[in-house]
Amino acid sequence: MENLGDYYHDERMQKMFCLVEQPKNLDDIDISESFIKNLVLKIISTYGNIKVTQLHDITGLHVDILEEILHKLEKDDMCAQTGGGFLFSSVEYTIKKPGREKALQIMHENPYIGICPVSYDEYYTIMSAQLKGRFPLNIPKPVIENALKDIVGIEDGKQTLVASSIGGTGFFIYGGPGTGKTFLTSKMANMLPPILIPKYIEFSGSVIQLYDPDFHKQSPEQPEDPRWVKVAAPFVFTGSELTSEKLETLFNPNKGVYETSPIIKANGGILLLDDLGRQKEDHNIILNRLIVPLENKRDVIYIKGSPVIVHTQFIPILSTNLEINIVDEAHLRRAPMHIILGPPNPDEIVEVFKRNLDELHEKYDDTILERFREVYIPIADGGEQLTPTFAHARDIARIAQSVRIRNQEETITLNVLEESLDAHILIAMQRKYTPELFARIIGKKV
Repeated sequence: MENLGDYYHDERMQKMFCLVEQPKNLDDIDISESFIKNLVLKIISTYGNIKVTQLHDITGLHVDILEEILHKLEKDDMCAQTGGGFLFSSVEYTIKKPGREKALQIMHENPYIGICPVSYDEYYTIMSAQLKGRFPLNIPKPVIENALKDIVGIEDGKQTLVASSIGGTGFFIYGGPGTGKTFLTSKMANMLPPILIPKYIEFSGSVIQLYDPDFHKQSPEQPEDPRWVKVAAPFVFTGSELTSEKLETLFNPNKGVYETSPIIKANGGILLLDDLGRQKEDHNIILNRLIVPLENKRDVIYIKGSPVIVHTQFIPILSTNLEINIVDEAHLRRAPMHIILGPPNPDEIVEVFKRNLDELHEKYDDTILERFREVYIPIADGGEQLTPTFAHARDIARIAQSVRIRNQEETITLNVLEESLDAHILIAMQRKYTPELFARIIGKKV
């Protein structure tokens, strides 16, 4: 098989790494000397006593830059050495009274303490170089196969995922609860190349946070400058909790940073708007907010009233289990492809059930799989003819593990499986009510 690393760390990414080599003196770094001095002073004041190596770990700044800055702060009577060894990195510093007073003043204006940010100009230059000509992609077949290997069935949906990834084209995905909408779309990110982003950006003295570990997964290869991070293509998802306010960049006074919205965090990857129509706010207002970022691949945020342009090149995915016509044509043009997901067939749900049991390292035999299949096959064939969802397979596997442990069994037995099926609320309700009544109970149109 072709080396997948050649795709995820290609020639373009290698060039990006060369552009973000760690600066080793104040003349080479893109951040102003005054910002760095203030940042270092705030850290020393907060810790009281701190070694240079700790300052390096916190700020990501090269020791030679820290040496220049600390000598200047010493000369200004802001801090003083309290000890250390032969190497400068082992020297310890403490805050002095003028330094503490100055730090308090700075903290009031800008409380941020952490890794040194990248300048806005540097961010914009590097990001523009990466995103230029990003689509269409030439995705190697092994990359596609590896990304989709966990998806059972849904052949048409897989083809749409591949086409969407190649062209950077959004799509609309519709299906009932448990049909695998989120799981399916999450696999798309593995087909997209990674992206290099700064953890923080500095703009007019303020700090903007770009890196979010909830959505940004670090790649094995990392650039020399720790202020930058190489991440897999982001998969950012939001659900019924989404509001138009959460699509804005807002200041967090506790962290002292402007926290970017899902629109910006999804740059270089995918933004899934799940559960459309279930937001408290009119979903059309939310979708209207996306039109400019989608059209221009850029958005405008406001930092202390000043407009700042940021990159927003992402693939939009709109998802719902309500009627498709809740989304108007103007919004569908931004996501012109589609995937319609129906219930899986018995073979598919049994395969997913088996995979979940294997992932949980559970022991079982074929009689368990056959009994699980009977729940969904037609009554004429000796089954119960319940409506399957992929969520059933996942849930029953987990419940079965818990029941097995509770019953002090070594393997998943038929009794364990029966107890697990009885314990699952949606299966129990389907068994109790007619399909029409069950649909009305869970709020689904018949």
